[in-house]
Amino acid sequence: MPVELQFSATIESASGLDSRSAYVIGTKAALSAAGCYAAVKDAVCPNGEVSEEVFDRSVKALEEGDKGDMVPMYGKDAAVMCITQKCSRNNCPARPDTVKGLLKAHVARKKDCIVVLLCEKSYVAALSAAICRSAPPDFNMKSTATKEAFVMTVVVIPVGSGGMEALSDGEVAGLNALKAGIERTRRLVDAPTNVLNTDGMLKEVSDVASDGATGGKVSYKVIRGDEVKEMGMGGLWNVGMAAPAPPALAILTYEPDNASPDTKTVCWVGKGIVYDTGGLSIKSKTGMPGMKRDMGGSAAILGAFEAAMKIGVPYRLHALLCLAENSVDSVAMRPDDIITLMSGKTVEVNNTDAEGRLVLGDGVFYAASVLKPALILDMATLTGAQTMATGKKHAALLCNDLTTEQSFVRAGLATGDLVYPIVYCPEIFMQAFSSEVADMKNSADDRNNALASCAGHFIEAHLPADYAGQWVHIDMATPVQEGERATGWGVALLLKAGGILDL
Repeated sequence: MPVELQFSATIESASGLDSRSAYVIGTKAALSAAGCYAAVKDAVCPNGEVSEEVFDRSVKALEEGDKGDMVPMYGKDAAVMCITQKCSRNNCPARPDTVKGLLKAHVARKKDCIVVLLCEKSYVAALSAAICRSAPPDFNMKSTATKEAFVMTVVVIPVGSGGMEALSDGEVAGLNALKAGIERTRRLVDAPTNVLNTDGMLKEVSDVASDGATGGKVSYKVIRGDEVKEMGMGGLWNVGMAAPAPPALAILTYEPDNASPDTKTVCWVGKGIVYDTGGLSIKSKTGMPGMKRDMGGSAAILGAFEAAMKIGVPYRLHALLCLAENSVDSVAMRPDDIITLMSGKTVEVNNTDAEGRLVLGDGVFYAASVLKPALILDMATLTGAQTMATGKKHAALLCNDLTTEQSFVRAGLATGDLVYPIVYCPEIFMQAFSSEVADMKNSADDRNNALASCAGHFIEAHLPADYAGQWVHIDMATPVQEGERATGWGVALLLKAGGILDL
């Protein structure tokens, strides 16, 4: 592990800047607030390195440009950084998207460091998640990779109208749980399939389930191989049957200590295609690289579940991971095959590369019919059309309930895991899947017809007819990565939207 990142509310026994670095980051208003230097002094001036005069002069020199600004205070070992407050209504007001550009090069030096974050309390979750993403990622198989970890301590100091405030122990624990979830998600999404196939994902599930939970207990079950087929999960089975490691549905459950039969139940369902060749509708040589990330939805849900169980959840929470490798073999699913999903509906396969919706169709039906939740959320790297619809930073959000849709938009704005609603209209878009020989096809007939909405509605079509709860679909095909690296997108969103992270 290249970095051991930990959140704290206080700066404790900081060593001199000859042995570690210190970076103060925040909004210009917070950095200019009375008492700011006193709050950060132990980080930037343990042995007289950065005086109050130098700090104040550096803060005044900061310019609030579109990307923020940075002013060195003690060579490369101390700097103050300003996060811009320029923001449109569809962006997170905390502007976490600018943090990585300010911080990454400094923490990439792999030297012990203290990062002091000063901001309005409503910005803490978004900026803390952004700092986690600025840290060097865990997964690295370079032969020259360092084996020695460095320590990155993030001290969070909320700034209110009355001056400097302090986080509670519970709030610090929540940030450390968020950090653990983001780290796991990034590591899993970065890992190639020869390192992390369905066997590897199930090992991760076991590891999470065996860790300690707060305020409840965690259990899990796995439905795998022939049992998937015998239970009628024709989507999951047919997508994954050609791969050496068989497909699986993993179900993690958090049960609160005070749960009763009336306790609310929520299900998160993740697409976990550990590699997507496209199947017999095979991807191109340029379209296939990067398909190790096609399990990003399951990775984010597993990371969020890990964080949730450490924080504690006031309701029953299930995380369902639909795990398969969409491979090519003599027994692979073919275009023109007609398969039957767990819902009992038949699907004419006209594109084996539209596989995510097939496994999720089984996942949401199992969730609704067996677990009886009030809310089902599925998360997936589902379509290239997501990028065209909502861009590289905003995931596409499809929801059958306006109030729930708005709550997820607000959670995205609060955490920086941005979502934007796409058109919800199943009575029109499901016509695109019309089949002469089955209940539906699996790929829409018009490539110019709101494909992100169409794909989401295909999943929704496999919910039981009597399901009366909320359904949320999130297509995060592009936010899952930035360049060649995973972002850990989705963990903070799920915790905030689920009322689990109280920051």
